[in-house]
Amino acid sequence: MEFYDKEYCLEVWGPLACFTRPEMKVERVSYDVITPSAARAIFEAIFWKPAIRWQITRIKVLNPIKWDSIRRNEVGAVAQGKKLSPPIYIEDKRQQRNSLLLKDVHYRIYARMVYIPPKDRRRDDSRPRTEDEKRSENPGKYQAMFERRAANGQCFTQPYLGCREFALAYRYIPDPNAPDLKAPIAESRDLNYMLYDMEFDRSAQAPQAMFFHAVMNNGVIVVPERDSEEVLR
Repeated sequence: MEFYDKEYCLEVWGPLACFTRPEMKVERVSYDVITPSAARAIFEAIFWKPAIRWQITRIKVLNPIKWDSIRRNEVGAVAQGKKLSPPIYIEDKRQQRNSLLLKDVHYRIYARMVYIPPKDRRRDDSRPRTEDEKRSENPGKYQAMFERRAANGQCFTQPYLGCREFALAYRYIPDPNAPDLKAPIAESRDLNYMLYDMEFDRSAQAPQAMFFHAVMNNGVIVVPERDSEEVLR
């Protein structure tokens, strides 16, 4: 089965979404549209393997950008996950925070599946690959697996719109150029610098944020390649 370069397409929608701006430390304030990292997470929720990564190429905004504000109770502490760590009492750590959310969102997301050769993968151990692993390495099978899962509406984890409480619905678009698809909104705006993704480097103390200058032209945002000069680290 041959691995071929193909652009996949998903339509996603939901009543609420929050793609949090990292510069907002206390209140949750969403970007105007979905970020590439949130879009990538949707594809990964449907299908992901260590041998592939998802490269978002385009985002089409299908519904007008609308806002909603809510106040929620949140816990202002993080569980340590250790046996002897002290318990968290919600009554003592409860905090009320405002959130500026997007409502009634609908996007069409385009992405390519990038195959990662074995020599370029991050491995948690240094053991050599077995003969069975070498024989089972068939790049084209990953594309077939994704197409089958997406067409059946399957996912490994529930995909969401920025925050886990904002679950989404999706459908797979086999033909992204079909004439009956909903057109993006006729609006253009400069979205300024937007979070692109997080870069995980074992040599760094913490993951590094990447940004890019997002511009929406007639409802379409073109996302640059991860290694391009347009992505700022």
